[in-house]
Amino acid sequence: MAPVTEHQGSFLSRISRRNQIVSMDVNQELEELEDFQKHVAERFTELLSPSTTTASDSPESDPILSIQWLRKLLDAFMSCESEFQAVLTTNPAQISKPPLDKLVPEMLDRIVKALDICTAVVNGVDSVRQSQRLAEIAVTALKQRPLSDGSVRRAKRALTSLLTALNADKNIGSSGSGSGRRSTTTEQWSSFGRRSGGGGGGCVSKNWSAAKQIQAMTANLIAPRGTESSPIYIMSSLMVMVMWTLVVAVPCQASNGLAVYLPLPKHQVWASAAVSIHEIIGEELKRKEKRGGGGGLMEEMQRMERIGLKLMEFSERFRFDGEEKVVAEVAEMEEICRKMEDGLEGIQRRVREVFHRLVKSRSEILEMISQCNT
Repeated sequence: MAPVTEHQGSFLSRISRRNQIVSMDVNQELEELEDFQKHVAERFTELLSPSTTTASDSPESDPILSIQWLRKLLDAFMSCESEFQAVLTTNPAQISKPPLDKLVPEMLDRIVKALDICTAVVNGVDSVRQSQRLAEIAVTALKQRPLSDGSVRRAKRALTSLLTALNADKNIGSSGSGSGRRSTTTEQWSSFGRRSGGGGGGCVSKNWSAAKQIQAMTANLIAPRGTESSPIYIMSSLMVMVMWTLVVAVPCQASNGLAVYLPLPKHQVWASAAVSIHEIIGEELKRKEKRGGGGGLMEEMQRMERIGLKLMEFSERFRFDGEEKVVAEVAEMEEICRKMEDGLEGIQRRVREVFHRLVKSRSEILEMISQCNT
């Protein structure tokens, strides 16, 4: 065998070093991917803690779909989105290579749809706040002592409006058609951000449908073989799951027909908790849709409706000696109103933060694609 020349040795040394660098890069990517999956699993598992049930057993618990739980869900989503951007920035070239190059355009389209949903949810929270005001009127009237016919009549008028509002999702937007207008302009996104306080955050088309928007987001949510654990697919799945949950919880325009199948890979560690959350909420949604309702499953709204029905029954059969029979119900309704007063603005603020985070994420991905192409 001929001896290795100095030139050959130098060449082989460079090849060896290059292979080592490539190997280190691959190992780093795998490690970052594993850390990202663990982060997602941990954040969503926290939402399934023992105190998180579908019934409020104690003042400290945060049942699924309660105001505090929804705020935690949005916090978890934004935390995962930050980790996603960090992973993507490490190796931006991956988004331009098969099979991920097919997932990216679909994700960008879902982000656009998610922006419309955020707008609708902020407006939906305003409608919940109106229900809160009606409940407060009824509470104030029924706390009068001695309780008079006039006070009960005021409470009954407020309760009638309240119960009508809480069931408005049976009819709102039922004439809508199509998959909804895509609000892709920077002007609309910017106008959303300029709104402040408790007011709405923009508008969507009259024919826009929250349910059809969700259905469109889930239509092609299927990962190419071997990419169920890719950051792009994971983040797309989480975005759809979170947007679906928001529309289920908050009454939005045309939100009937939300019992959709989310094809999340439950065998993946990152997806296990998200699948469990979806199944729990899905069962509750099915029960409501059997009664003719759609979205609007916020836990406080459901309690408000149950108590409102009891108070309405009392007001219709009011007798001067019966005021003590609803003291507990009035106190519970007052407590729900207090929770809404403290929490609804926080939900709107977090939804706005999600909105701006998604706008930024979409811009960064488009920039990465541009850099890869050049």
